[in-house]
Amino acid sequence: EQGGHSLKATALVSRIAKAFGVQVPLKEIFAKPTLEELAAVIQELDESPHAAIEPADKQDTYPVSSAQKRMYVLQQLEDGGVGYNMPAALKLTGPLDRARLDEVFRQLIRRHESLRTSFETGADGEPVQRIHDDVPFQLMELAAAEDFVRPFRLQEAPLFRAALVKEAEESHLLLVDMHHIISDGVSVGTLIREFSELYASRTLHPLRIQYKDYAVWQQAFKQGEAYNRQEAYWLKQLDGELPVLELPADNARPAVRSFA
Repeated sequence: EQGGHSLKATALVSRIAKAFGVQVPLKEIFAKPTLEELAAVIQELDESPHAAIEPADKQDTYPVSSAQKRMYVLQQLEDGGVGYNMPAALKLTGPLDRARLDEVFRQLIRRHESLRTSFETGADGEPVQRIHDDVPFQLMELAAAEDFVRPFRLQEAPLFRAALVKEAEESHLLLVDMHHIISDGVSVGTLIREFSELYASRTLHPLRIQYKDYAVWQQAFKQGEAYNRQEAYWLKQLDGELPVLELPADNARPAVRSFA
């Protein structure tokens, strides 16, 4: 009755793994939506101990996650477009402390390595991520929102920018934009929540791990038996000639996606 979506379902799978030491298949969350049904699923599963991701050793560069690698390749194909920008506009009403606003953004950048991360191609031809101790950041002031969204260069951190548009004395638009390679639907919610906490001068608990720690963990996971089993399954599922889905669209599909 409360509703939900795939991100919440995935988070629930993770919390169940931590609490009960079992891996509930994602499809079971949707197939067995009541507590009673889900409890029965948990009881029937074999124990699979929850392993927490540990902080990675300090390095000059780190591997990227599979999702980041995909985004890195697609960004090269788009050649400087804005198809993977994640812009948002927040309406601020009431007295605004401009200096406080600027400092909160700087606190978030210090707190989250993703906001200090750039991407480049390593010596072996594979993309890597580099985390910078400091990055240049300036809260811009614009007359209008129209020209705010523009391409990011993945090799230049931060892949994040913010601007303020003054509409009236106590009415402002706060514009934020970041590249999808450092952010997603979950992390946007986290940033908004932490932004509000910091602006209210509340203290946040230190972060135990950062995204690069997940990327390092995933790289190790891909060397294991569980990953090999998953890969074999999908190679079998997608074997042979795959049909092209031709939907009755208004326009002919171009040979190369334009992102228009």
